Amino acid sequence: MRKIYILCALSHCEPVITPDTMLSGIARFRLLGAVVEGMPENKRGKRRKTQAIEWPTVFLVIACYAAWVGAAVFLWPSYPVIALIVLGVLLAMQSSLMHEAAHGHPTRRGWVNEVMVGLPVGLVYPFRRFKALHLRHHADERLTDPFDDPESYYKALWHYHELPRGLKWLLSVNNTMVGRFVIGPLLGTAGFLLTDAKLIAAGDKAVRKAWLLHAIGLAVALPIIQFGFGIPLWLYILVPVWLGQSLISVRTFAEHQWSERPDGRTIIIERSPLAFLFLNNNLHLVHHKSPNVAWYKLPGLFRDRREQWIAMNNGYVFPGYFALLREYAFKAKEPVAHPALRRAPEPGRAFRPRVRARTLSGLGTAPVPAEPPKE
Repeated sequence: MRKIYILCALSHCEPVITPDTMLSGIARFRLLGAVVEGMPENKRGKRRKTQAIEWPTVFLVIACYAAWVGAAVFLWPSYPVIALIVLGVLLAMQSSLMHEAAHGHPTRRGWVNEVMVGLPVGLVYPFRRFKALHLRHHADERLTDPFDDPESYYKALWHYHELPRGLKWLLSVNNTMVGRFVIGPLLGTAGFLLTDAKLIAAGDKAVRKAWLLHAIGLAVALPIIQFGFGIPLWLYILVPVWLGQSLISVRTFAEHQWSERPDGRTIIIERSPLAFLFLNNNLHLVHHKSPNVAWYKLPGLFRDRREQWIAMNNGYVFPGYFALLREYAFKAKEPVAHPALRRAPEPGRAFRPRVRARTLSGLGTAPVPAEPPKE
């Protein structure tokens, strides 16, 4: 069976073991074992037997950056509106490629992967920050935890009660699909930048280095956009950057929900015209269970044992993103406050702020716990 990385241990998680969770864990591993056992020998992945270079991803990286240049050089002068939309789609693709690189694709050398996707055409997220936060997110036992999962959109109940009324309303709107598409990029970017600014001020060397490398990339990308392409930076930010993040928010909108069973927290979107743009991360449970598998192999893994995958996540399945839109366009899919975890402050647990557990999804900057231990 594929190696199982116990990320919880590395993240200092403290899961609560109950008879129910023990039984669900046993059933979950039996089911995962059945899925793997039923795969053809060349897909079981008892050892990571992959080619040294995954050429489909390499070609896609080249095509993405070439199309970015082509859209700006050839479309922008004559068809500026079309050019801006195409650039937004390409920024979403580049974000998906950053996700692939974070998981060790398309080569076995991390620095090569970083260089390949390192030109920050999306402007906002340093690759190393995205990688660190996203790999932490892959501790499935802590998925949706407002503090331990950096990509959780939930807030701790006590933190939610302390928020201003206007911000509560914005976060509720952000939990609708239309709201996430429209204002999600603004909330996510603001929260991320605020959090990282505090980490840098607190002396976090890893975060500082990530932003230094990002600044070097921006020193290349910004002059190309402003002077090479002739696109005003404010317009590039307002349309392509915002649109690119909005398109990615379609995928992330319902990727995870709270469930007592960790496998029940991750969605499967069976089919979508956007699957290629998302590099098949619509099959998100398959990705979480096989995080080292290249994007172009995920559909085959899902097709081979579709029923087992659906049973594994307790039927958290939608036929496509339009089904999500019909149901949750203007209705919040999830509450802002987490329905089960972090319902109250935990005095004495960790007075020093857990800077690595801050949220990437925006404005979740409260330390853990909220009060010092009693003397």
